[in-house]
Amino acid sequence: MGRKRQGNEDAFFRDDARGFYVVADGVGGHNKGEIASREAVEALTSWVSGAARDLDRLVERVMFGDSECVWEIRRLLESGVKNACYMVYGMAELDPEKKGMSTTLSALLIRANLAFAAHVGDSRVYRVRKNTVLQLTEDHTLINYKVKHGMMTKAEAEKASGKNVITRAVGHKDYVQVDTADIDTAIGDRFLLCSDGLHGYFNDDNEVAELCGDGELEECAEAAIALANQRGGKDNITAVVAEVLA
Repeated sequence: MGRKRQGNEDAFFRDDARGFYVVADGVGGHNKGEIASREAVEALTSWVSGAARDLDRLVERVMFGDSECVWEIRRLLESGVKNACYMVYGMAELDPEKKGMSTTLSALLIRANLAFAAHVGDSRVYRVRKNTVLQLTEDHTLINYKVKHGMMTKAEAEKASGKNVITRAVGHKDYVQVDTADIDTAIGDRFLLCSDGLHGYFNDDNEVAELCGDGELEECAEAAIALANQRGGKDNITAVVAEVLA
């Protein structure tokens, strides 16, 4: 929770037993962002729960070397996010007070020595391995789009206004393009899922490693949130830290 926002438009989910984690951030300035984030998380977690048998079967086949099933797992998560998008959009269509509500959505599934990410918006997922940090997700923001396409330098981006203008959101329309990724995992790897209310205050990836590299997981999350609040806390702040144990 940030220091200056009275309402919290973030939502999150964690299931350590199944290795599934989600962070969502209701789009600021739009109606009912807190409803959009909550409903999107619930829709995605229900989708994954309903697909548990298929998911377990795919994971087992991956463990026996069937690489095609890696893509099937990614598609399953992608379909879950698209379903959440359709649900949020539909709710807004039925209720004028919810018109325009939308949210970011970043999900992580850790299974079969792999981590699978599905992502829309500007929340983030990081992997921390010892002192090395890898950002699994790409920010879907106007600023990042301009940098990626050579319309702006990174130095210019640091000083540019409008950093919170996102180019993709769950629920803004009835369909959204979803980024998916998979990477290897090792025992001791840690993952940080967070809203932009946190990562917007990081100076560099070294701070991610310092905050999440060791210590109790809950204490790591609390330290990250405290850092963001010390540096301004202008937005809602959500951090989920998970670790690969086996």
